Amino acid sequence: MPYFDNNGVRIHYQLDGTGEPLVLMHGTSGSVGDWYENGWVKGLKDDYRLILIDHRGHGNSDKPHDPDSYSLETSVADIVGVLDELGINKASYFGYSMGGFIGYGLAKYAPERFKALVIGASHPYGRSMAATRRAFRSDDMEAYVKGAILAAPDRADSEWFRVRKSANDLKALSALTQDRPDNSDILPTMNMPCFVFVGEADSLFSDVKQCAEQMPNSMFVSIPGLDHGQTNRYSHEALPHIKEFLKNVNQKVGSQVA
Repeated sequence: MPYFDNNGVRIHYQLDGTGEPLVLMHGTSGSVGDWYENGWVKGLKDDYRLILIDHRGHGNSDKPHDPDSYSLETSVADIVGVLDELGINKASYFGYSMGGFIGYGLAKYAPERFKALVIGASHPYGRSMAATRRAFRSDDMEAYVKGAILAAPDRADSEWFRVRKSANDLKALSALTQDRPDNSDILPTMNMPCFVFVGEADSLFSDVKQCAEQMPNSMFVSIPGLDHGQTNRYSHEALPHIKEFLKNVNQKVGSQVA
């Protein structure tokens, strides 16, 4: 099982597929396994070398309990460190929810390493994370898992989903869900191609749409009828748009190199 060590914190990653490199970063309380269960890996691995990373505090990565371990700059350093370890100078990036928020951090702190960003259901505006933290402030893992299943009833019969949620460290999740600072100053500078998508029933819809309008080189797609979690779980809705976007990016880059 491969790891990148960032100052004593081990970051787990794994590879799948062949083609141009594409980093995948999940949302809060998720893991690499989400990308498999939700169909993203199946839909992308024939065309891309997928670099799936467990964000610190999740999955098989280390899980510090210190909130200072979870700054946006540190998240960026974890991803760049994995790319360095793999000898990859430049990649595309796809992040959903928390992973999308980190995408804006990549544009801020390491734009030279990413040729395109796919950002799902996230924006860079300041945001209180108090409601999210409340789900992690109990030591009752059974109650937490029940809540996770209630939020994703279509996964109620998935033992894999239950096992992954049960493997979470609630103290680490509470530590990492600090209120998010405003990083919207980065939006006008995001000159790399960006694909932004969000479900129309997502409470973040208006903010996500607004930030996409402030990017100089973005494509925005809304997914009818789906909320925050459904848009991630029902990958077939967004996948065709994302694949077309990435295909066009790679063809354009290839023609420029030629």
